[in-house]
Amino acid sequence: MVTKKTEPKPTVEELLAKAKKPAQIAPALHRFYEGKMQVMPKCAITGPADFSIWYTPGVAAPCREIQANPDKSFELTNRWNSVAVVTDGTRVLGLGDIGPEAAMPVMEGKAMLFKYLGGVDAFPICLKTKDPDEIVRTCELLEPSFGGINLEDIEKPKCFYTLEKARDKLNIPVWHDDQQGTATVILAGLINSFKIVGKKPKESLITLIGTGSANVRTAYVLKRWGVKPGNIIMVDTKGVIHKNRKDITKEDDPWKYELTQITNSENRTGDIADAFKGVDAVVAASKQGPGTIKPEWVKTMADDAVLFACANPIPEIWPWEAEEAGVRIVATGRNDFPNQVNNSLGFPAIFRGVLDVKAKTVTDDMCIAAAQELAKFAEERGMSEKDILPRMEEWEVFPREAVACALKSIEQGVARVKPSRQELYERASAIIRNARESTKLLMKKGLIKAPPSEDKLLK
Repeated sequence: MVTKKTEPKPTVEELLAKAKKPAQIAPALHRFYEGKMQVMPKCAITGPADFSIWYTPGVAAPCREIQANPDKSFELTNRWNSVAVVTDGTRVLGLGDIGPEAAMPVMEGKAMLFKYLGGVDAFPICLKTKDPDEIVRTCELLEPSFGGINLEDIEKPKCFYTLEKARDKLNIPVWHDDQQGTATVILAGLINSFKIVGKKPKESLITLIGTGSANVRTAYVLKRWGVKPGNIIMVDTKGVIHKNRKDITKEDDPWKYELTQITNSENRTGDIADAFKGVDAVVAASKQGPGTIKPEWVKTMADDAVLFACANPIPEIWPWEAEEAGVRIVATGRNDFPNQVNNSLGFPAIFRGVLDVKAKTVTDDMCIAAAQELAKFAEERGMSEKDILPRMEEWEVFPREAVACALKSIEQGVARVKPSRQELYERASAIIRNARESTKLLMKKGLIKAPPSEDKLLK
């Protein structure tokens, strides 16, 4: 009999060292490349004579067409493929309120993912204001130049207000990735997890640990998808949320207050430990661990339980601790553990889809369509307890997801154009392939310099 060799579990020290390494290398690489994004021509330029077409005097003709019909800007300029990544720098990753200038590396990184994974031209817009009405007004002023707005790293509850107001006022898709992006990928992961464990998610008990923008929107998306809101239990820093909590008011946080009224139908009370008892799934988007979630709490969950520990870089509980405590499926936000829950599976393709139909808005139903396509892709190529979601290198999922969002836009009557499913798929595939191949070609030709060795970067 051949015994299977098991890999030794990494120590906490090894995991922490691995988690710290990207941050040690990042400053030197950012300095080496002087940022991550640039603007390149997309039209043919054979010589100076072409400038009379692309600029003056020829450019006056498309200007007149757009003047007569502003929607022609989606045909005659790159507006159709342009997204503004807008932030005030008040809640950047795990760094908090670091200001607009310090937020730029993150917004550039977002723009890079937009381009490489979705073929979308995204531009960092870091604002020197914390006033939500000024942020909304800025988005209004930017609208003629962009096909969509991606709100990013804005503190709560301001982020909810900003999203709703901007959606109401603008005639292009407005999205907040910390809300809708996270909710999309969490829903996709839960759909497949419940399939694997053989439970009905719309009838299961689901606990959400943390009431930041991610889990608040996740609660609303789960409700929209069909989960009974009373079956959702939410936990903040003061314990379980219930309708008798006097510290949560409609005036201070209307979105969280509404959740106190519609979730937790059994009116469960108590601390975080009480939110684990008998539930089928826990989604944590809270404080870094390890130790934020304790194994003894996990042991009180239902049989065949699911646990998403999404804090980065250290999840709220180590995956093996959760498994030893009886959880059947564990997901984290890290790419070096199985089942990574990452927004990057969502926003590039969702924007690809809504841009390709020149949509006027993006809705939670489009997020659900994206989540269902993500789940379907993983199921069709084969999934398991350690592989519930597509991975970012599986680029074929992005055109499919884009099509799902585009078709939902058409169905909901917010698309300016209505291509067929096949036309949408071929277009999205070509645009995304072009972005990836262009980057590879620039690297091959040395126009994007090869990075220095890790040893040099760490000196």
